[in-house]
Amino acid sequence: MVNKSLPCPGHLGMGELPVKAPHAPWQESKHAWRTSRERSPWLPGIERPRMPPIVPARRWSSPLCLLLVALSLLAWRAEAEPGLSIQPGTAKPGDPVLITVWGLNGTPTGTLAGRALRFYEATSGWQAISGLPVEQTAGTAEVKVLGFAPDGNAPVSLAGTLEVVDPGYPNRELRVAGKYVQPPESVKARMAADRAAFATAFSQPLGPLLFSQNFAWPRQDRLTAPYGDKRSFNGKLQSQHFGTDIDGDPGAPVYAANVGVVVMTRDNYSAGNTVIVHHGGGLYTTYFHLSRISVKPGAKVQQGELLGKVGKTGRVTGPHLHWGVKADELWVDGETLLKLDFFASPPPRTTPAP
Repeated sequence: MVNKSLPCPGHLGMGELPVKAPHAPWQESKHAWRTSRERSPWLPGIERPRMPPIVPARRWSSPLCLLLVALSLLAWRAEAEPGLSIQPGTAKPGDPVLITVWGLNGTPTGTLAGRALRFYEATSGWQAISGLPVEQTAGTAEVKVLGFAPDGNAPVSLAGTLEVVDPGYPNRELRVAGKYVQPPESVKARMAADRAAFATAFSQPLGPLLFSQNFAWPRQDRLTAPYGDKRSFNGKLQSQHFGTDIDGDPGAPVYAANVGVVVMTRDNYSAGNTVIVHHGGGLYTTYFHLSRISVKPGAKVQQGELLGKVGKTGRVTGPHLHWGVKADELWVDGETLLKLDFFASPPPRTTPAP
């Protein structure tokens, strides 16, 4: 059971994979970091979604100011002692993990829990956005990074650790149309075409981040199902839910969680009407079961821009938005993504390894 290989494995829905063993009842993990955004009184433990503020481009938009800022960042990067930061400090299996390194010359290499990282250039140095597989065991995950000192000659080794806690994903029983549990032969060719389309959408070049602000909720409504719960369909099929379900009446708006480029608009058998947005850095957000799609492939969308409307297309029990996040080929928890600060100037929390 691996949450990275096929976005629509077998006859399961997008964002779900088979599971074999039940887990303990779900409980919210206690992360080492905190967020300054207010908690919603009407949704305990979940941040109130908000539309991104409109910031007018005034004094800092002049070419001279932008050049000075860029030169300052380059000078800071050249002088900084090598170091790395890891967000979050404590994570559960299925969480996204953001690794930032600075004070190195050239693109570094590294691993998270033995899995290779792909670094892209960032204002603070270099970053990699990856995740912990859902099958990751509780304990300590190691981060190792190799690079070169600013002079380009001396090798530098950085290391850090990430505490991994038991997620306690819950079990759920759901009823859906029988054709979504045992698809007829007539739709298997369509499902194969869906898998190929998802593979193409998720094969964009790594590139730098396309956004300059952190992520926001795609809808303002209650959550009906968290990431990671174990599901039984019609008492037989077992799978795991790799997304966050957000309630909504049919036709309610669905917005882009951040700036990016639309890489899929498609009617899929299990996911229904689908939009996928690539945000750079191997990071994608997905929007399933829409009643209407309002964007075209290749369009660059802004944070808060309308992508479509809530619906109940595909394998669903009622109208809602299934919001998924994929980071470096792993389906990860969108709620944790919302708490990551991509633009912080983190203090060093590790030192070069001997």
